[in-house]
Amino acid sequence: MTKPAVFRFAPSPNGELHLGHALSALIGYERAHRAGGRFLLRIEDIDVSRSRPQFVAGIFEDLRWLGLTWEEPVLFQSQRLPAYSAAAGRLAAMGLLYPCFATRAEIEAAAAGGPLDPDGAPLYPGLYRHRSGADIARLKASGAPFAQRIDMRACVAAARAKLAGAPFVFTELAEDDTPQIIHVQPEQWGDAVIIRKDVPASYHLAVVVDDAWQGVTHVTRGRDLFAATHIHRLLQVLLDLPEPLYHHHRLITDESGRKLAKSARDTSLRSLREQGVTPADIRRLVGLA
Repeated sequence: MTKPAVFRFAPSPNGELHLGHALSALIGYERAHRAGGRFLLRIEDIDVSRSRPQFVAGIFEDLRWLGLTWEEPVLFQSQRLPAYSAAAGRLAAMGLLYPCFATRAEIEAAAAGGPLDPDGAPLYPGLYRHRSGADIARLKASGAPFAQRIDMRACVAAARAKLAGAPFVFTELAEDDTPQIIHVQPEQWGDAVIIRKDVPASYHLAVVVDDAWQGVTHVTRGRDLFAATHIHRLLQVLLDLPEPLYHHHRLITDESGRKLAKSARDTSLRSLREQGVTPADIRRLVGLA
């Protein structure tokens, strides 16, 4: 028998959910039900400096208010750190990682006027890519903090070798589930961070490891994460992880065209609920009525 499709909604508990989150959660939930599949909730709380228990409680409350249910237990990424370390260890054993001690200011100065990554940050200029072993040992001995970056050129070469001529692609599903084959171009991210200085993983690493571990077959998320899928597909190939199907939905924006964000304190679901807005109203506000 064919296993059921598995969808997930994976918010970070560093602020209150807003209309953009409601759209993403509802789309994933309804697609799961339409496919006769499973729906999971995952709390992406690896950034412990920004995660708060009250935001976790708020996520549960908001989603239940919207009428969503999910399988228990809920996965918390903060409980999965050994799995991310093991995955990074595999990449390191393949010679695909290197330590980077550069500060943000140093990177911006060295990359001034150069290309940007899909998030609009300066593309890392390779400051530590070819540092000698003696230099690295000295810096580590000094206690200087460092991140772990992938050597993108080496990673792409290793991935293509693993694929042995098979297409390096991922599948994007349109709203009507029409598939579109997207050719992977992870080079646009440069030598991306895989282990952060302050967090024992990165979003890119944690999300692909957990999607595989939970058996996620369909990833539904905002269009702002479309470019990230290129590096996620790269990591899946390198780590021998299964490839989900993807659907990157439209974003909810304000009057100026800016996407809603927790950091900008956009109107939260909690605030709307307290104003008397109903779940049916939310559906209309996000264009799902």
